[in-house]
Amino acid sequence: MSSETNMDLNNMEVRHCDTLIINASVIDGSGSAPFAADVAVDGGRIARIATDGSLRSWHALQVIDGSGKVLSPGFIDVHTHDDTNVIRTPSMLPKLSQGVTTVVVGNCGISAAPVSLKAEPPDPMNLLGEAGAFSYPTFASYVEAVNRAQPSINVAALVGHTALRSNQMDRLDRAATESEIAAMCAQLSEALAHGALGLSTGLAYGNAINAPTAEVLALAEPLANAGGIYATHLRSEFADILEAMDEAFRIGKHARVPVVISHLKCAGVENWGRSAEVLEALEQAQRYQPVGCDCYPYTASSSTLDLKQVTDTIDIMVTWSEPHPAMGGKLLAEIAAEWQVDLMEAARRLQPAGAVYHCMQDDDVNRILSHPASVVGSDGLPNDPLPHPRLWGAFPRVLGYYSREQKLFPLTVAIRKMTGLSAERFGLTERGLVREGYWADLVLFDPDTVRDAATFSDPMQPAEGIEAVWVNGALSYLGGTEKAATALRAGRFLARQAAAPAVVA
Repeated sequence: MSSETNMDLNNMEVRHCDTLIINASVIDGSGSAPFAADVAVDGGRIARIATDGSLRSWHALQVIDGSGKVLSPGFIDVHTHDDTNVIRTPSMLPKLSQGVTTVVVGNCGISAAPVSLKAEPPDPMNLLGEAGAFSYPTFASYVEAVNRAQPSINVAALVGHTALRSNQMDRLDRAATESEIAAMCAQLSEALAHGALGLSTGLAYGNAINAPTAEVLALAEPLANAGGIYATHLRSEFADILEAMDEAFRIGKHARVPVVISHLKCAGVENWGRSAEVLEALEQAQRYQPVGCDCYPYTASSSTLDLKQVTDTIDIMVTWSEPHPAMGGKLLAEIAAEWQVDLMEAARRLQPAGAVYHCMQDDDVNRILSHPASVVGSDGLPNDPLPHPRLWGAFPRVLGYYSREQKLFPLTVAIRKMTGLSAERFGLTERGLVREGYWADLVLFDPDTVRDAATFSDPMQPAEGIEAVWVNGALSYLGGTEKAATALRAGRFLARQAAAPAVVA
């Protein structure tokens, strides 16, 4: 990649732009075939796309030669837990170095706003940070904080059901009362009025599992008028997954809003091989309502150490433990043997703690990831001291491992799953495509070398092959030997602007 300044003061017809990217192979995020083009960026937006060399006479402050590289929309990470990190660590290098230009926060029922804590954050809200990181009693205050922090990437947000429960209830091991639901609805409505994308739930977690379906049905009612969506970490991803999917579809149908199933998977050895059955259920629901899902490109999950998931049939690696920090990086089985106790007792002694669960099968991940309804989300955990490598590597892994090496789908399909389809599903207007007039969220990468470098033993590694990233037209990351964010931080809060589409697959 080279950079130069063009000066053509003698040509009074010359057009001006901030950045001109020439000789790139453009994959525009729509699923269409690549095409060679020059792209002009001006005022944060894509000013012109030309395939005939007509932009070469333009006067650009910066010219980038994209020969041999692919220029695509910046990747949209639809499933993150970056809620407080976009404010506390606004450079957001784990995402920016992958080519991510927008994150959706507030997934799995946990969000940083609106939140008023009475004590330590309840599990799994502790994944978002310690109590001091929660200082947004209204959604409007969170929006203001994001824009004040000026993160390197754009931020869109869901509102978490567990966060609302924590605000309004004295105990989370019971159903909410009518008055508590009404108070939650009022907070959700305030958030929707200030641009929240919709509501998320994490019904599998201990602090939401006692919420009956009726509670979520009532809470979801304000979504339709605002054009919001319902995203859910299902009540079960194990043997009862079909029943859990039915519950999600019922909530979406009642609320008259699209449903997004978060990190769809077949978890647990006894559940392996059921992905065809699960996807058939999803396709059946799509006949009657808008339904989609997101998926991360790994066979291991990660969250807090959940006693319900303790088993000797898979490897469980402990990533952190408050009372026993030295156990981070060890298998639960090794810790149990060292302490001469069984797995469950070891897991109890480690609480609170985090873990990676090697709980999925390759064939199931391949089938779900390649399904037309799937978009990509990292589900990365930025506050984990030994994070799952998806935090730094999810998007390059789709490009390098799944598309180029495994040939699971063409590069055009991979990019659509990470850009155009993602923007459409979450109502992010003028994002996700290389189109004239759209915001210039762009990534330039080498299709022959792009790959994830993060591993389970060494997870904080920037990807290879990501050459440059622009956010709202600002050159925000340079790859190559630098692999560093620039001084420009041009991200902003993205308020919901468009109702989610009626058909999402």
